[in-house]
Amino acid sequence: MRKIKDMIQEFHPIVWSLVVGTVFVRAASSMSMPFLFLYLSNNTDLDLATIGMMIGAGALAGTIGGFIAGTLSDRIGRRRVMIGALYVWTLVFIGFAVTKNPLLLLLFNMAGGLCRSFYEPVSQALMADVTPQEKRYRVFGLRYTAINVGVAVGPIAGAVLAKSSVALPFLCTAVIYLIYVISLQGLLNRFGIKTIEGQKKEHVTFGHAFRVVVHDKAFRFYMIAGVLGAIGYSQMSTTLAKYVELSIPNGVELFAILMSVNAIVVVLLQMPLTTWAEKRTPLTAIVVGNIMYALGDLGFAFAATGWIFIIAMILFTFGEILTFTSGDVLIDRMAPEAMRGSYYGAKSFSNLGQFIGPWLGGLLLATYDGTVLFLVVAAFSLVSSVFHWAGQRAYLLSTGKSINYTRTESL
Repeated sequence: MRKIKDMIQEFHPIVWSLVVGTVFVRAASSMSMPFLFLYLSNNTDLDLATIGMMIGAGALAGTIGGFIAGTLSDRIGRRRVMIGALYVWTLVFIGFAVTKNPLLLLLFNMAGGLCRSFYEPVSQALMADVTPQEKRYRVFGLRYTAINVGVAVGPIAGAVLAKSSVALPFLCTAVIYLIYVISLQGLLNRFGIKTIEGQKKEHVTFGHAFRVVVHDKAFRFYMIAGVLGAIGYSQMSTTLAKYVELSIPNGVELFAILMSVNAIVVVLLQMPLTTWAEKRTPLTAIVVGNIMYALGDLGFAFAATGWIFIIAMILFTFGEILTFTSGDVLIDRMAPEAMRGSYYGAKSFSNLGQFIGPWLGGLLLATYDGTVLFLVVAAFSLVSSVFHWAGQRAYLLSTGKSINYTRTESL
């Protein structure tokens, strides 16, 4: 009990309110969104590439939205941006539930992408605002664990709810989001977020923030790496569902199991792998993670049974654990204090890969097969390591730090 109490006291109450809320938000969204590709492919006449493009449109909208939200949060405060995004997001899921019109679904998906890009980078920046730098790796790890606690439950619950009604998972998601935003608004006021915002706010213009980010050579390399990685990662929540359905009897149920396996592995191994990664540079963790991504993709490419799919998902998840948290640490260390929101928001430029990925994946799956698709994205994961390495080298050269890839002090 003392260890639990000490752990709770280690971080600001705002951090814990966001971590706990993240569990419920991700459980809700994962009840519905991973099955959107299947829903559209089975209930409309759209081809797979077009469906992939429609789903990816949400990420495309978020590519620009994240930068706007991050810079806006540096100017007017994190609280207003997060709360506004969550209220609109609630309406988006209601929209998913009440319409089957492809054009409206496209618009709702784009609006959802904007809401995600407004909420997630700003919440990360707020967590960093109230946490000392030496503890931020653990905070980002906690946030990522919380995401996957929610995702462990959501897909199976969504599959069960969808048997009663296609709209039911989306309606449940909307209700959970509404409860969360109301409670979060109260908690942020209770823990004095207005005072913290007053201390952190800076006069950052969109033009200045854009120029700084665009001229940051290291950041550009990281964004290219992020795009390549996102192309591969996006297959898990889009084309993988259709590929499994085509490859295995009862494929929809297996896909729900795979999503839960992904989340359970994160929950069980997040802290051990984070401890391992903290003793090494973020670049080392990312390179190892990208190798694990590639191995997982190879497993998907040649899977012939459900157990091979599960093993491939476990390997894929190792890569996810190592790359996601380390990527957050990279951005946190290179971002100027007054522009943390802008940098976290600009990180969403890598969401371009979340747009390209579903479209390219749907095209490859329809034109060739899942083997070709996952071999291609495995190659993308490996190539992204080269750009991460180039980004670290550019950062160290620009700051005058020594290029030592074995010391944890290096970026």
